[in-house]
Amino acid sequence: MKTFPELDNIKVKKLHWWYRPIKRSFDFISSLLVILLFSWFYLIMAIIIAISTHGNPFYADKRVGRWGKEIKVLKFRSMFIDANDRPEKYLNKKQLDQWYRERKVDNDPRITKIGHFIRKTSIDELPQFFNIFIGNMSFVGPRPITHDELQNFTEKQQEIFLSAKPGLTGHWQVSGRSEVSFKSGKRQKLELEYFEIRSTSTDLKILFKTVPAVLKHHGAK
Repeated sequence: MKTFPELDNIKVKKLHWWYRPIKRSFDFISSLLVILLFSWFYLIMAIIIAISTHGNPFYADKRVGRWGKEIKVLKFRSMFIDANDRPEKYLNKKQLDQWYRERKVDNDPRITKIGHFIRKTSIDELPQFFNIFIGNMSFVGPRPITHDELQNFTEKQQEIFLSAKPGLTGHWQVSGRSEVSFKSGKRQKLELEYFEIRSTSTDLKILFKTVPAVLKHHGAK
């Protein structure tokens, strides 16, 4: 995979000592409230997906967490039950190449009918509030990626990228999402830029920007 060493000059912003304790407290309390308030919605969506697609409504996606520790990111399942185990069953060679490089495929034929809806509205991401609650994700941070995607970063960039918990949303998420790729280097640039501007106020700004980005379906696939 192609890397962009010119991004190695990223200047990581020094954090105040209280940044992480405040962020974790916010993550824990807010995620708990969301889970409790919308438990009914989780149940309804789980039933709809299970009945319409004949399988487990949840999907645990293996990703790289803070300091390189593997985590399982929870999602509502939007693909056929064997979509990731047997991608060659559904994808042609060009689509397979895109899948292994970006973990995204244009007009992905593996997505179910209900899956198109929950992806377009980002409902598929809602189970990640449980990841935030247990502490292996945060509301804001670099988006969780696979080990293969991590190879798009140089060793120095990986060290920076993995120094923070993955986020439900982030600088890349509100600045292009699926329209910004690893192949062009723009995805890496946006993810690393977060570490130059990271602060409590920046995290709040990203959270507020996430709402209109989701409502407009900005970059969603």
